[in-house]
Amino acid sequence: DEYQWKGPFYFIQGADPQFGLMKAWAVGDTNNGDDEWGEEIKLAEQAVQAINKLNPKPKFFVLCGDLIHGMPGTQWRKDQEQDLKNVLKNTDQDIPLVFVSGNHDIGNTPTRETIDNYCKNWGDDYFSFWVGGVFFLVLNSQLYFDSSKCPELKQAQDVWLSEQLAVAKIRKCKHIIVFQHIPLFLRKPDEDHDYFNLEKSVRQEIMEKFHKAGIKAVFSGHYHRNAGGFYRGLEMVVSSAIGCQLGEDTHGLRVVVVTDEKIVHRYYSLNELSSQGIGKELLDMLAKQN
Repeated sequence: DEYQWKGPFYFIQGADPQFGLMKAWAVGDTNNGDDEWGEEIKLAEQAVQAINKLNPKPKFFVLCGDLIHGMPGTQWRKDQEQDLKNVLKNTDQDIPLVFVSGNHDIGNTPTRETIDNYCKNWGDDYFSFWVGGVFFLVLNSQLYFDSSKCPELKQAQDVWLSEQLAVAKIRKCKHIIVFQHIPLFLRKPDEDHDYFNLEKSVRQEIMEKFHKAGIKAVFSGHYHRNAGGFYRGLEMVVSSAIGCQLGEDTHGLRVVVVTDEKIVHRYYSLNELSSQGIGKELLDMLAKQN
């Protein structure tokens, strides 16, 4: 049923609720300072309440990684995960949740064990799904960042991705959209490599693969600021955090409208989305039946 295009729809993208980072950042100890996350709980609750009020309902709510701050093996991790699950349980049952693994969820240098633990808690670290004729791919971007401790897992994702893109071609999907935690790039496809993007040669290979496959957009988080740019028609969308802000943006969520021809998105502060809902220009797009 979901292989068929049925007209415009929308979904909600959030990133980096990262329970524990606000305190850690404030005290200047990002390794051990994450022993409080009351503020993040409130923000995540506000996000869920805002999403539940939306009419029409979004097709799904995707969280693009760094669900919590505590790295694998750290003291507060289990409590942070449990508190986030308790908040997310209140999401309207008609709105599916989609989880993407971030570096804090599986480690900067993931291992088979850290990935297995993530999968037990949140679901597969990479997978695909269809909504109304649109093909969505969720990727584990840590395998592109540093797969030195689990090279066979990176290879498995690469093989799987090629197979998925071949399927998409045969099925003639309306659009292909990717979710991952680490952006390919922040503003320019040829920018220098740093903590917040992927290494240049890796990036180039992925961008070319995505471009050839006709992928329209990649949505990510990780940067705790809004950013983005284009590579040969492929849009890189970097969304700021539900939790800790590292720039001038507000705690927020991105509303993404998928129409017959294009993908249109806008970042809303949690306060704005709570009080006013989705803007008229996006609602008008959703109302247009093809």
